Amino acid sequence: MAAYADEAMTQGDTVWPTWADENEQLRRDFATFLTCEASEIALIPNTSFGINAVAEGIDWQPGDNIILPAGEFPSNRFPWLNQARHGVEVRIIGDDDDPAIDVDGILSAIDSRTRVVAASWVGYATGWRLDVDRFARDVRSRGAMFFLDAIQGLGVFPLDLSKTPIDFLAADGHKWLLGPEGAGVMMIRREHLASMHCVPVGWNSVKQAMKFSHAAFDLAESASRYEIGSQTMGGMRSLRQSLSLFMTVIEHHGRNAIAERVLSLAEKIAEGLKRRGAVLNTAASRDHRSGIVTFALPGIEPSVFRGEAARRDVAVSCRGIGVRVSVHAYNNDDDIDRLMGSVDAL
Repeated sequence: MAAYADEAMTQGDTVWPTWADENEQLRRDFATFLTCEASEIALIPNTSFGINAVAEGIDWQPGDNIILPAGEFPSNRFPWLNQARHGVEVRIIGDDDDPAIDVDGILSAIDSRTRVVAASWVGYATGWRLDVDRFARDVRSRGAMFFLDAIQGLGVFPLDLSKTPIDFLAADGHKWLLGPEGAGVMMIRREHLASMHCVPVGWNSVKQAMKFSHAAFDLAESASRYEIGSQTMGGMRSLRQSLSLFMTVIEHHGRNAIAERVLSLAEKIAEGLKRRGAVLNTAASRDHRSGIVTFALPGIEPSVFRGEAARRDVAVSCRGIGVRVSVHAYNNDDDIDRLMGSVDAL
C-alpha cells in the first residue's frame, strides 16, 4: 500500500496500466487459489456487493424461495430478504442461539421452488464451520443452487472448487486473508453467467470497455462484467500481496498447514478458558471448529473484558454469547498468555 501511495503521489495515473495488469494477475491468483477458471472470478469491493450481485442477478419468479440458516450476518440476509419484492419467500431455518447450522432442517426445507441456499462457511459470532463440500453436494442433489459467504473461512481452510460444487462465492479480503478493506473476490460458475442479470452495470461491464466513443452494450462473457467501474487499485494491489503469502505457505507446507495451526491454537485457547470457568460456545467436533472462539465470563460484561484485554494489547470483539477471540496462524503462545492474563485479572 505504501508503494502504491508513493507511485500515485509521484507519477499519478501514468502507472495505471501496471496497476491494471496486477489486477488481472490477482484474478489469476484467485483462480489458482480456489481451483477454478479465471473467467469465473470477479474482483469486488466487499462481500455485500458480491451477495447483492447474485441476489439481484437471478431471474426470480413469484413463488420461488431462498433458504438461509438462522444467525447469519446481515450481509447474507438482507440482500435475500430484498427479493420479497419479486414474490420470493425467504425461509430461515434453525435457532439464532444454536451455534450449529441446522443442516438437516435446511435440506428438508428444500422443495421444487427453492432456487438458492445461502450460508456462511464459518459463523461470525460462533465460529461454527460448515462442511462445505458435503453440504454443497447435498444442496445441489436436491436441485437448488448454493451460495457461500466465505469471508470467515477463506484464507484458513482450503477450498477446491474443481471438486466442491459451489455455484456462487463472495468474500472480502480484510478478514482471514489479511488484506485491506475494500478489496474482495466473487466467484460465479460460468454455467450461470448467461442466465443471470448483470446488476448493476457500468462502463467496465462490456467486452470492449476502453472504446468509450464507440461504446457498445455487449456484456463481457466472464464474471468480470460485475467489475462495473474503476477499482480500488491500492486495495487490489495489496490484496494480491496478501494472497501471495498464503500461496507461499501452501507451496512449502501444504494446503492444510494454516488450518491445522489455527485449529490447534484455538483449541489451546478454549482449554485455557475452560480451566478459568468460562462458558464456551464452540462446536463439539474439530471438523466444525474454526479460528473463532466465543465465550462468556460469568458475572463480567463483555465490554468490561474487552477493555481489560485492550490494556494488555489483546484485541477481541463483543459477539454472540459474550466475547469473540479470532486467532490466526501468526499468533503464538505469548499472545495466548496475554489473553489468559486478561481473564485472570478480572
